[in-house]
Amino acid sequence: MDWLETAVTRQLDNISGLLEAPLKELASLCAPSWHDQALLDEALLSYLRKKSNHRCRSLYAIDLQGKQASGNISADEIDASNIGQDLSERPYLGLVEKMQDNFVLSTVYLDRRRRRPCITALQRVILGEQVLGYIAADFSLKELPLRAVEVRDIEQWRQIKGDPSIRGTLFQQTRTTSAMDQDIDNVMSVIESLVCEQGIFHAKLHFSSSRATLWPYHDPYRYRIHVLDEILNPRVCLVYNKMDYPQDAIIPLEQVAPILDVFKALRAADETIYLRAASLNIMNGLIGLNFSCDGSHYMPAEEFLSKDISFWFGGSGAVACAMG
Repeated sequence: MDWLETAVTRQLDNISGLLEAPLKELASLCAPSWHDQALLDEALLSYLRKKSNHRCRSLYAIDLQGKQASGNISADEIDASNIGQDLSERPYLGLVEKMQDNFVLSTVYLDRRRRRPCITALQRVILGEQVLGYIAADFSLKELPLRAVEVRDIEQWRQIKGDPSIRGTLFQQTRTTSAMDQDIDNVMSVIESLVCEQGIFHAKLHFSSSRATLWPYHDPYRYRIHVLDEILNPRVCLVYNKMDYPQDAIIPLEQVAPILDVFKALRAADETIYLRAASLNIMNGLIGLNFSCDGSHYMPAEEFLSKDISFWFGGSGAVACAMG
């Protein structure tokens, strides 16, 4: 999941760029008042009100022993009820040794009361050569101006284990021929037309329950569910806009039919280990597979097409079921 870690790192760098300079300024303002709790509270409150555009949920000071040295300061009040509480076990205090330029940003966590994603920035307070403690600033992610960062989908084959109770009874079950199985050639023809000519960029076929879920290119936020009678009738193509195959699609037009052919083969290849559902997304290039043992796979279309049937069902279906 390198893409995820890269995106998270970029976002944390963006947040650090927003918060580091203001907290450094605040630490300098608080240092002379550090040993006077009332003056320290006032310094924090005054600064927070002046910098209200940063939407900080709470500001507070922490001494070198990990005890809270000020009240909890919000834009509305000074809450002195937590003065003296031990914060040494808070995860962000374990990051002080990693501070660069006396500033560090925590990872995202869920706050204890509202269970909402939050983040804490920590700034070291120094007077002369003496380290006095830290200023902590809590932020709700909802209130931070997060930037758009490029997020790329998975590019390598991933297999995910499903429900252990299903895997445990795998060899006690056999595939039941569904209504979709009985007309699978016609279903695949309609799906091919919808994807190649009617602007469907993501199609998921639920073979066992005889239905299809479709995402149209021109209305991507609302998917459509079609039962078998609807997806078998070619008139369903009248519902979707006719459009050229997207030029920026990752899956080439000529690969759509071969992918659907492999879906059909995986569905019928084995009576015990069989395909329950499959999807293709032409825009991110991914194939999704869910087998009878509840094992799921996500892989690039090109890699999917490079595998033969024996890859999925060799070794008692261990690959298909993601048991390894």
